[in-house]
Order: sequence, then structure tokens, then C-alpha cells
Amino acid sequence: MENKLAGDLLTIGGKELTSRLFLGTGKFANNRLIPEVVRASGSQVVTVALRRVDPNNKEENIVGYIPKECTLMPNTSGARTADEAVRIARLARAAGCGNWIKIEVISDNRYLLPDNIETIKATEILAAEGFVVLPYMSPDLMSAKRLVEAGAAAVMPLGAPIGTNRGLKTKELVKIIIEEIALPIIVDAGIGRPSEAAEAMEMGAAAVLVNTAVATASNPVVMAEAFGLAVAAGRKAYLAGPGAIQDYADASSPLTGFLHDC
Repeated sequence: MENKLAGDLLTIGGKELTSRLFLGTGKFANNRLIPEVVRASGSQVVTVALRRVDPNNKEENIVGYIPKECTLMPNTSGARTADEAVRIARLARAAGCGNWIKIEVISDNRYLLPDNIETIKATEILAAEGFVVLPYMSPDLMSAKRLVEAGAAAVMPLGAPIGTNRGLKTKELVKIIIEEIALPIIVDAGIGRPSEAAEAMEMGAAAVLVNTAVATASNPVVMAEAFGLAVAAGRKAYLAGPGAIQDYADASSPLTGFLHDC
């Protein structure tokens, strides 16, 4: 599926991307679905947990199922502190996974909300080491500004708690971050329907990251294609400049000049 808008490129870490849909690789019933899902979606950036990277096991090594043309973005899933996230990132790079890293620092076991303070610490350390750092964070403007100062390549606020498919529950907070932060804003976590991905893009998000909504669909490949189309449509709508919202009706045709007035 082609998911391209001519001349409209997303640049992160020196890479120019035509697709604004990032994909996660967890929760799929079978890893063999992943190449089909990625290609159907048009995605060019795929994230994977380091614990699923095992070069000695071809069947279980998730990297073997990701199309070679994609940018691999390991994540620090399982990290509870900045130090743990930094260690995972370094291991990922040493394992040949490149220098892109999605920072996840989560010590909350119930809602799985990211620890913004520890995330900022990890971002500063890894950015200084040459990583392209994309931090997952709770949508808070001051924390987003500190992530920019720390050297983040993009900021990834959550739309809803991870894995819930609840949609853009943090819409107003994410919108503030989009308006105030110059870096690409990638809405990550909680998006459950293609229409919600389109809504995020219409707000001005640079991209969205989706995993659970695709992996748990009855037909993941078709759902991936739907998300790719929705993200492209939402981006095109944003670039088109939606009309103003009004409180009162405004007829699209004149209310005078009917036939009986002739």
C-alpha cells in the first residue's frame, strides 16, 4: 500500500520518511504476520523490545521478520529507571540494532504510565552518546520542553494508557505539546481505531505509533492497511487547513432567489 504525499517528508535523525505510521511488533499471534502487516501499512519505522532480539534463534528473533528496508527502533521496555534504560539502549546498539532508540521507563505496574523524570535523564545521556532518542512520555508540556533540551529527536506523548485501545484520551494535552514544541510529536499508545489515528494527524501530530490495535484485530493485515490510509488522510487534511468551527449554522447556498421569487 502506498502511503505517500509527494514532497511531504518526515525527517528524524537524518532519515527522510514518507510514511508517518510507526508500528510495534508485540502481541502478534504469529511473528510470520509481521512482514505482511508492515508492508500493508506502508510503515518505515518498526519498534521492537530488546528481549525479543535473539540472533541465535531464527524462529524467535523478531528482527528476522522485519523487512530490511525498515528503520529498526529498539525500545527499552522493562526499564524502571534511567540507568536501566541506558543499559538496554547500549546493548541494543552493540547487538547491531542501530542507533535509534525509543525510551520507555515505567515503574507503575497498574497503568504503565511513563516516568517523565527518569525518561529525561536517560534521554540526556543517550543523546550525548549519539543515539537518535525518541522518548515515550506522559503528556506534560514542561517535561516535553526538558526532553527537547536533553537532546530528543522527537517527543512521543501517550494518547491513552498503553495497550488499552481507548483512543485520544489526552487530546487536549497532546494538542498543547504539538503547538508549543518544535520537534516532531508522535502520538504513541492507546490509539485503537484508524479514525483516532486520523484525528491525531489532523491535530498536527507528525506521526503515530500503533501496535495493540493492529495486533489484536481479527485481521491484522487489513487493519494495518486501514491505519496506513487513515494516517495519510489525516496528514493530508491537516495540510489542507480545515475550515473554522462555528457555533451557528451557515448555509452553503444562498437562502434567497428561490424559483417562486422569479
